[in-house]
Amino acid sequence: MWSGPPQPDQGLPPPLAAVPVPWKSTDPCQGHRESPGALVETSAGEEAQGQEGPAAAQLDVLRLRSSSMEIREKGSEFLKEELHRAQKELKLKDEECERLSKVREQLEQELEELTASLFEEAHKMVREANMKQAASEKQLREARGKIDMLQAEVTALKTLVITSTPASPNRELHPQLLSPTKAGPRKGHSRHKSTSSTLCPAVCPAAGHTLTPDREGKEVDTILFAEFQAWRESPTLDKTCPFLERVYREDVGPCLDFTMQELSALVRAAVEDNTLTIEPVASQTLPAVKVAEVDRSTNTCALSGLTRTCRHRIRLGDSKSHYYISPSSRARITAVCNFFTYIRYIQQGLVRQDAEPMFWEIMRLRKEMSLAKLGFFPQEA
Repeated sequence: MWSGPPQPDQGLPPPLAAVPVPWKSTDPCQGHRESPGALVETSAGEEAQGQEGPAAAQLDVLRLRSSSMEIREKGSEFLKEELHRAQKELKLKDEECERLSKVREQLEQELEELTASLFEEAHKMVREANMKQAASEKQLREARGKIDMLQAEVTALKTLVITSTPASPNRELHPQLLSPTKAGPRKGHSRHKSTSSTLCPAVCPAAGHTLTPDREGKEVDTILFAEFQAWRESPTLDKTCPFLERVYREDVGPCLDFTMQELSALVRAAVEDNTLTIEPVASQTLPAVKVAEVDRSTNTCALSGLTRTCRHRIRLGDSKSHYYISPSSRARITAVCNFFTYIRYIQQGLVRQDAEPMFWEIMRLRKEMSLAKLGFFPQEA
């Protein structure tokens, strides 16, 4: 029998089909829901579920809070690490900036020092340049004065040479021809009064008479004259030219070839360089000079090594040592010196003569060298 629809105040539970199926998440981090079949339980289970609902909700809240705190802690740790890393990088950058600042200061200091040193060096160079310029100007003035003096001397020598001939040499041009009272000291090849006959007619002791140039028979040797003509076109003191090579080989070399070979070589070099000085020996005995470990005094010739009375001595260049020589050695040296003096005059343009007179003057000087090397020398007064 139907009793009509149920009343709501009867306290009976609603039918199962009318119970809503709630969505429940077992884990806050999981996003799935339970199946409806798992939620269908008996009426006793539903009642227990209705009683435990607030506790479950509270548990879910606690879980959410715990997860939030955990996430916050992890985020805080991450931020702290990032901050520590940023601070470390900032510290490194500060150190790098400080180092670069020190480098810049050091470079600025070095630049200032370099600038100061450059200015100082520039002032020093300018000062030295001014001093050198002043010294150069002074030397230029002195050189011009010397040039003027030399030009005057050359003019005077030309005037003297023009009046000198082989037959009658100018005694002012050749001081060795002057008397002992008029002849003064000279630089270069200094000679004593006894050399006056080296430029005069030869004296042959064996024959006992004098051969004057105008009485001697003379004939020009074409080969010798051709060599002299070639040399006269461009005078030189180079011993390799044919003219001087012949004179060196036939006259100069044998004339200066003494027993003491080492000193002979020095004498020859001094004669060629015009630095040989011949001085008369004083009456008193002078200190001895050692040559080749042998004592050489005024009674021993330093060149020949023979015991002879040495009235002259030679000095080579600026040396303070003297070497005593015999009259024969002196005659040989002065004969060569006379030859070199004459050819130097020709080279300097101081001899104004034709080719033939100059040639015969050179032949006469060569004859003097030949006589001297053979042992003939004039007796001193």
